[in-house]
Amino acid sequence: MNQPQASLSHRARLLGRWSLFATLLAAVVIMLGAWTRLVDAGLGCPDWPGCYGFLSVPQSAESIAIANARFPDTPVEVEKGWPEMIHRYAAGILGLVVFGLAAYAVRHRREDLPVKLPLFIAGFIVLQGAFGMWTVTLKLWPQVVALHLLGGFTTISLLTLLTLRLRARQITRKPAGVRPGAGPFRPWLYGGLVLVVMQIALGAWTAANYAAVACPELPTCQGEWWPAEMDFRHGFDVAQHVGPNYLGGQLTADGRVAIHVTHRVGAMVVLAYFTVLLALMWRRFRDSELAWPVKLVALALVAQIALGLANVAFFIPLSIAVAHNAMGAGLLLTVINLLWRLHKMPHTQALSQPHTTTMNREVTA
Repeated sequence: MNQPQASLSHRARLLGRWSLFATLLAAVVIMLGAWTRLVDAGLGCPDWPGCYGFLSVPQSAESIAIANARFPDTPVEVEKGWPEMIHRYAAGILGLVVFGLAAYAVRHRREDLPVKLPLFIAGFIVLQGAFGMWTVTLKLWPQVVALHLLGGFTTISLLTLLTLRLRARQITRKPAGVRPGAGPFRPWLYGGLVLVVMQIALGAWTAANYAAVACPELPTCQGEWWPAEMDFRHGFDVAQHVGPNYLGGQLTADGRVAIHVTHRVGAMVVLAYFTVLLALMWRRFRDSELAWPVKLVALALVAQIALGLANVAFFIPLSIAVAHNAMGAGLLLTVINLLWRLHKMPHTQALSQPHTTTMNREVTA
């Protein structure tokens, strides 16, 4: 390897490591966001980016008195302020790391490192920060809360794509043989990705409207398989007014039941779709490099369904609810990983063979 190639490999490897770190940190931020929401601390600090005008949660009697004077309608609750500020600190660190990735990529833009994607992620982080601010200033308005949650999943997805791209620059594979197989599965896997995103959006709407507790038993809801009093118009009203404090939710019980049942139906659709798709992919790719990515999607799907059932069965315990949120991101990322690896294959799948014929060499060339 000559000197320029070695330098490029080193820089791609360094950027890839920081990108992986940012991806893991984004997962932590997502879990901290879920923890903050689940302990009802979304408005633990009524202002942004500080807390009652301080850089941290007011602790001393003097600081608390000043804070209460500044915000008389929202007296200080220290135990709720800290989850919110810890989440903000972690998000701030993530933002700095992402800006660092973008700056490094721009600095070495002439050396074949990806630039557009890091810059786009940096811009998206700014937008995500704005949604974090509006989440507080608009008092947990469900539309903003749901979009903020989706923004977190989008951020970690983009960082995962960046990490995969950088890893691909460091790995060169030479196919030893070919077999048809990858092409026909791509549109179906894209369809599965759309279903996962839609299900995550339903989960975000469920969380934003505090509808997770609307159905406290399994497999029925409110004692019925299909509750007669569900109010879909009210449950999926995206024109809710700005102004009220939405902590705890403002929807009627029938509206929340409609949201919860829709989320359950979505989970069953995703499970059925991927059960068939992964079974077919396993038959085709179980002896190839796609075997593990297929297994990872299956494991993430089973874990997510199990956590969702446990949420209802044990009435939304904090640890399981946070894990359910995190595993939603895990399922999304495993599908993205599988789709990426499928795309890296040509329409023919590389296989190891002890002998390569002249015809095989011509096809692989």
